[in-house]
Amino acid sequence: MTPTMDQMRAHRSIRKFTDRTVDDDTVQAIVSAAQGAATSHFVQAYTVIQVKDQEKRTAIAQLSGPQAWVEQAPVFLVFCADLSRLETACDMQAGAMEKGWAEQFVTATVDVALLAQNVLLAAESLGMGGVFIGGIRNDPQTVCDLLAIPDQAYPVFGMCLGWPAHDPPPKPRLPVEAVLFTDRYPETHDRQMLSDYDRIINHYYLHRNSNLRDETWTRQMADFMGRIIRPHMKAFLEKRGLFLK
Repeated sequence: MTPTMDQMRAHRSIRKFTDRTVDDDTVQAIVSAAQGAATSHFVQAYTVIQVKDQEKRTAIAQLSGPQAWVEQAPVFLVFCADLSRLETACDMQAGAMEKGWAEQFVTATVDVALLAQNVLLAAESLGMGGVFIGGIRNDPQTVCDLLAIPDQAYPVFGMCLGWPAHDPPPKPRLPVEAVLFTDRYPETHDRQMLSDYDRIINHYYLHRNSNLRDETWTRQMADFMGRIIRPHMKAFLEKRGLFLK
């Protein structure tokens, strides 16, 4: 193990923050470091918007859940998968960009996810903490309207950052043997391994330092995957000019 690997394994979601501010230079340094992330074909198909306006923060916090930490965190970022800049690049070269293809959508979404994970890891390396806010996709059109996000771009998730005011334990992940295989996909998923993991997660939920509950991973996933979530996303993406073909 290395200090970087230890940092990665120690990740936990932070939703309570101290009053200590985070200056703009620190935010810029974090994002600049995060830009070292891999990017398909060097497209760098992402844009990050730091939301400082309190009215906009309040609106996003409400549509996201509500999630009060969106209002309270020293830093709130919105990460956009963004092909708009690439359209400008094509125009500068007197070319026309092909639009609406699924591969472009996947490329931009992967690019921004890689960047965002690097942002959080860089912040954590400084002693900060944060949490991803997928809830902005509850009403992505309002987020676009609030932040003037153009067509050929969409908000994928938000992120709260700041100095932790609580110390939750890391949530145990699946054993590596459940996700790492050699040469081919497994014929079946190991049910005994998942049952053992259920007991680990149940113990975690029953003994963590807040929000105690009697829950297992497979029960949680069966509930989550048994519901239709954000059915508006397909129509929203098509309206943005994305994922049309």
